[in-house]
Amino acid sequence: MGLIKVVNEKPVHLVLSKDRVRSVKRGHPWIFPEVLRELPKAPAGSLALLKTVDGEILAKGFYDPGSKLAFRTFALQREKLDEQLVTARLERAAELRDALFQPYDTTNGFRLINGEGDGLPGLVVDVYDTAAVMKLDGAGAESFYNAEELASWLTCRLPRLRTVFLKYRSGEEARGKLLSGQTPAPDQPVRFLENQVHFQVDIVQGQKTGFFLDQRDNRSFVGRLSRGKRMLNVFGYTGGFSVYAGIGGARHVTTVDVGRAALSYATSNWALNGLVPDRHEATAEDAFEFLEAATKAREKWEVVVIDPPSFAPNKQAVEKARASYTRLFAAAAAVTAPHGFLSLASCSSHIDAPTFMEICEEALGRARRQGYVLRVAGQPADHPFPAAAHELSYLKFITFRMTG
Repeated sequence: MGLIKVVNEKPVHLVLSKDRVRSVKRGHPWIFPEVLRELPKAPAGSLALLKTVDGEILAKGFYDPGSKLAFRTFALQREKLDEQLVTARLERAAELRDALFQPYDTTNGFRLINGEGDGLPGLVVDVYDTAAVMKLDGAGAESFYNAEELASWLTCRLPRLRTVFLKYRSGEEARGKLLSGQTPAPDQPVRFLENQVHFQVDIVQGQKTGFFLDQRDNRSFVGRLSRGKRMLNVFGYTGGFSVYAGIGGARHVTTVDVGRAALSYATSNWALNGLVPDRHEATAEDAFEFLEAATKAREKWEVVVIDPPSFAPNKQAVEKARASYTRLFAAAAAVTAPHGFLSLASCSSHIDAPTFMEICEEALGRARRQGYVLRVAGQPADHPFPAAAHELSYLKFITFRMTG
């Protein structure tokens, strides 16, 4: 058995009921159930042909009738969807990361494969020096890809790997599966480098694959702003922004997160970089409650970072998410010192960049503060996305210089 599984002898034929020809040919990778004439009965992960009503084959990919993403494009028209194509895509992804990070002595924690952004829909692989964490997005991807063979390819391509671990979708009882090597012991977390900053990560129990690699460039930027300043990191998780601020020379750093386990990693990561212990405070508290109490106490920080989880998991949640973001960001603006720096983030793909800017403007207005935009940023180069699918440019990160 190769890198992909064959779960059906003959491809499923899917016929468009709405005109999506231009979108597909331009490279948008998803087809939703409502634009198909019917949803044939077939196992998740079945090979499928996407066709027009006239019978023209537009694309080849895999099918999941039970998913909101019924079809994921892998190859267009005359391209063959086979082992050779998958291997070529994997190699192309690896070559990009070689170009970005080789010789891996400064940064060895990065995203090796970013799903649709590398032409490998539903497949994500993050590398943390000697460990790789694989995620397969949904039942279709889990059935289509051969995880064990992918692990073999990874260990051949990256000989330093000692562990390949598969993380299952959230909500399942099993948290993961060891594909290669040994599962790291709880008292021996995986260590890696990012811009010469040291981190350790729990690849088994941690959120996502264990660390938020997509904020790498933004962490570096915040670190440069933090010299000699008090810094507040809300939704700080394992302390990525906090550690960069400490290395950048922050006078004091406060990390706030509701998760005590994550905060223990934040404290450990601070120590791992030889930073002075009493210059860092880890606070296990709800973000909204912390900011409300800080406002009442008239506390101010000169650098404030708000990096919340996605408040909009789907389109139906956007309006509620907008209200939550506005309330949160207004509270953050209230505790940012005059002429201080305020960085606001969203990882929700359902909140686009213009909407996010509107939310930020509304929040500053509600807090009766004004600011100048210093930098508008997103995900780094190891998180590419198709030009035809702007929604996969999910990360928004805006930094303001506040007025007096």
